[in-house]
Amino acid sequence: MANVTIYSTPTCHFCHAAKDFFANNNIEYTEADVAADPEKRAEMVELTGQMGVPVIKIDDDVVVGYDEAKVKELLNL
Repeated sequence: MANVTIYSTPTCHFCHAAKDFFANNNIEYTEADVAADPEKRAEMVELTGQMGVPVIKIDDDVVVGYDEAKVKELLNL
């Protein structure tokens, strides 16, 4: 199983859509609330060079935004 992390904020619609997708497909993930956790926010910015959410990290791949097709491809769904 892939190691999945989502960097998100509580008010982000696309973050909720991504988490719903993971739940509906029984994908375990770690959530990093970048609105509340400055260390995770800095980690996300270091990964991507920007502040937009969601950022989805699947193993060593990073998807900026909620691109369902790319997420499915990386998860082999």
